[in-house]
Amino acid sequence: MYYIGYDLGSSSIKVSIVCSKTGKNIHTLSEPKNEMQIISTQNDWAEQDPNNWWKHICNGTRRILKESKLDSSEIISIGISYQMHGLVIIDKKGNSLRNSIIWCDSRAVEIGDTAFNDIGSLKCSENLLNSPGNFTVSKLKWVKENEPDIYRKIYKFMLPGDYIAFKMTNIVNSTRNGLSEGILWDYKENKVAKWLLNYYKIDTSLTPNIVENFTNQGETTSRSAKETGLPVGIPITYRAGDQPNNALSLNVLKNGEVAATGGTSGVVYAVTNKLKSKESTRINHFAHVNYSNNNQLIGKLLCINGAGIMYKWLKKNTSASSYEEMNNSADKIPIGSNGLVVIPFGNGSERMFNNKNIGTHFFNLNLNIHSESHLYRASLEAIAFSFVYGIEIMKDDGTQIKIIKAGNDNLFKSDIFSNTVSTLINHDIEIYNTTGSVGAARASGLIDGDFDKFGDFLSQNNHVKTYKPNKNNKEYIKAYKNWKNELKTLLNK
Repeated sequence: MYYIGYDLGSSSIKVSIVCSKTGKNIHTLSEPKNEMQIISTQNDWAEQDPNNWWKHICNGTRRILKESKLDSSEIISIGISYQMHGLVIIDKKGNSLRNSIIWCDSRAVEIGDTAFNDIGSLKCSENLLNSPGNFTVSKLKWVKENEPDIYRKIYKFMLPGDYIAFKMTNIVNSTRNGLSEGILWDYKENKVAKWLLNYYKIDTSLTPNIVENFTNQGETTSRSAKETGLPVGIPITYRAGDQPNNALSLNVLKNGEVAATGGTSGVVYAVTNKLKSKESTRINHFAHVNYSNNNQLIGKLLCINGAGIMYKWLKKNTSASSYEEMNNSADKIPIGSNGLVVIPFGNGSERMFNNKNIGTHFFNLNLNIHSESHLYRASLEAIAFSFVYGIEIMKDDGTQIKIIKAGNDNLFKSDIFSNTVSTLINHDIEIYNTTGSVGAARASGLIDGDFDKFGDFLSQNNHVKTYKPNKNNKEYIKAYKNWKNELKTLLNK
């Protein structure tokens, strides 16, 4: 028997089938083959049509069943991972009323900031663990203010993963961790923050019902079965946002465990059992996938916009033909890049700098010494330093860190990057071959709560290597100190 998992991103939807007995990945694919379109009719706006998500879910499901040569009757459960913070709104007939306002849309920033100031930092930090910010509930307020005719037709609002579950089951519901992504969970009261909806003058009845994360959340209907090729009656037993799901995919489920990703932007996601934070504006806090009344585990998420995009820019604008070539070239340069310092934050404002946009800078560039290889090494070190800087913020906020786990892709394929982070934070970094859709598929089998079995799936199938801190850390510390000095100068301008 098999589990099927979906990972709804903003560029594509990944689909995986794994063996229910061994956890082995049978097949994974992406749909569509080209990236999905992001609609941006104004600066800082980003939307996608939820109907297109469903079309790609259906196409991807039919493709994977055909390519894996499995009988669909052998699929016994469904897991869903999805892009966080997006807003989907439907009418009573289940039709989406407008494009989804997705995670990278920033039209509601001012709405969230005003709410934070009106409500007060104390209540926001103690009850929400976050500023209302540019999240789902603030986006819904934007619709109310700017599209009143559409707002009046709303039956329910949802997160993107809730919409996919609805299309499969014809049942509207969400989870605690889903609503926490929208900044609608009151941790102090342990219930929906209806007082925030009341502040925004949003009808509280628009909120979906809540279901537990690892349970039967609804079953495929005859209509969805016909469209996807799945049998009728297959239960959805798991859903979560992409970063909490990435953590689960890496078996990051306990206090002190950290999941990291290093793509175009970077993410450090630490699991903690502390419901207090003095960094509600620089770090996001969400109910983790295994959050419960008796086990209130929080995911502290720190996002670094200026991460892999720096390395991507270098590849595009230098003579390198591949990242592997860049990594090999950088490996010939000593730690510290002979004094060359790169500040890699050229991808917009950085939340960990209180939304300052400091840009990308090159310091101490010596035209007689430095080459493309120095630029590669200095950039890898700079991105690693930004991760370490963010981790220091998290530690100062009371986050315990015991181990870091990451997928074997993007920046973590670089020994320079991984060794630099591991050495400076003085913790192991375990690297695994896994993806969000594989993790979602495996998680759909956790209805029995056997997280130990899930960990066995990961270690037996996917462990690649472990980076250990370099005991000779003097040059790493020196290079990081030089980088922080240049960063401090820019932040103080």
